[in-house]
Amino acid sequence: MNGQLLKPINLLLACLLALPLLASASTLERVRSSNSLTLGYLPDIAPFSSQQGGQPSGYAIDLCEQVAAHIKSELDLADLQVRYQAVEEAESIAAVSAGSIDILCSPTLETLTERKAVSFSLPIYTAGLAALVREDVSPALVNVLNGKVAHSGPTWRATINRGLANHTYAVTEGGATEAWVRQQQNQLGVVATLVTVANPEQGVQLVADGKADAFFSERILLQNYLAKNKEASEMRVLERIYEFAPVAMALARDDEDLRLLVDTALSESYRSGELENIYRHHLGEPGEMVKVLFKVYALPR
Repeated sequence: MNGQLLKPINLLLACLLALPLLASASTLERVRSSNSLTLGYLPDIAPFSSQQGGQPSGYAIDLCEQVAAHIKSELDLADLQVRYQAVEEAESIAAVSAGSIDILCSPTLETLTERKAVSFSLPIYTAGLAALVREDVSPALVNVLNGKVAHSGPTWRATINRGLANHTYAVTEGGATEAWVRQQQNQLGVVATLVTVANPEQGVQLVADGKADAFFSERILLQNYLAKNKEASEMRVLERIYEFAPVAMALARDDEDLRLLVDTALSESYRSGELENIYRHHLGEPGEMVKVLFKVYALPR
């Protein structure tokens, strides 16, 4: 075969063989080559992550700063450029999976479905699902939502159903909260209206306007958005926590080198007390159970 013809063929084969290697390049290799680290965040879930004056801020952002500093040190990249990119919740997992962002800072619930696309760090917070209602809401509804109906005897399910039926509930569209509420409706056979909103602020406003009887979301999120609402005195967050769930940062799937650096940084922050200080600054004084979880979540050296 003509030698001149072989050269472009060999070059083509070499390029084709290199494609899988390029496609499988790890996040850290990409960070090294670009000298930049892109941190994604949800801009509307204060106090965890929000946008203030065009700049990201919040509990998760401060934790990501700790992680970024550790990556910078471990990779020996003194002039590493750390960039923040706001993403919509519905697109956040896809952005991590596609490599558009290197780490999703905002706390994300780890589910089997999400793990098909991404991996997760150590937990950075334990979320608690709660409900926001108006002060003038039906007492029967409040009793059921607070769990004051006896869960025994042949009539308890019917009592719960009557208390929950014919009301309007709101949840943020997509995710675990919507799935949980729909599951409760199906299990109890509750005939009620469920509306979805784009963000917590809209859910709180629906309750304020009397267009929803209860809005279900993470407890601290509810308290934060309630405090900002001009009708805050007419609403309250119920004490009951329906579900607890650890939430974490999302990372590229099967990228164990990156995950090790992230988990090391978080573990060091847990052990040093820095994470507790960040928690206190953004979320208030941690309770005893929260402090116990700080110790549980940190991995030993």
